[in-house]
Amino acid sequence: MADRIPYSTLSDARLMQALAQQDQKAFAVLYDRYGKLMYTYFHKMLWKDKERARDFTQDLFAKVIRRPDLYDPSRPFKTWLYSVAHNMCKNEYAKHGVRQIAHQELRSTGSTMTLPVAQGEMDRELFRQKLTEALDELDEVKRTTFELRFTQELSILEIAEAMECSEGTVKSRLFYTLKELNRKLRMFEGILGIIILLIPQWP
Repeated sequence: MADRIPYSTLSDARLMQALAQQDQKAFAVLYDRYGKLMYTYFHKMLWKDKERARDFTQDLFAKVIRRPDLYDPSRPFKTWLYSVAHNMCKNEYAKHGVRQIAHQELRSTGSTMTLPVAQGEMDRELFRQKLTEALDELDEVKRTTFELRFTQELSILEIAEAMECSEGTVKSRLFYTLKELNRKLRMFEGILGIIILLIPQWP
């Protein structure tokens, strides 16, 4: 690919084609576009472990650069990348069993989102703690679906492609996940709808 081509204007699919031809500049652009996003994803899914998130991000992009032929250009690159990342997380969960080791880390970090004043004297710190605990108690599939939808802000279709299931399955998982959270957080009745609006603002 000629140097005069502005790499930053190329589509993800076109960059992957260039990468398949050993074009390192194409890889650099892809990393700039998605490196931070994938680090954030791994950080959220792997117990807020910064070192592990960095390692997994590096491993993910090492897979991309080693085997660009695995990418199916008929799929959006973003959802394909999430699919690979999702499988990496599943493998990590399998190695370490149920994610009990994350419990204290999640309780200590919590969320920094700001709730509306309309809830009066509600103990916001208690709410954040209980919400974090409730999310941690979700099974891996539900928590991943929740994370992709409300933190990573993927569409239903993108989640379906990333998790290799139907859109109907995604909708069903979200419905039962929110129902479960509503049950666990019933002491904060009426706040769950506000949670869903605010979750994309989480760090």
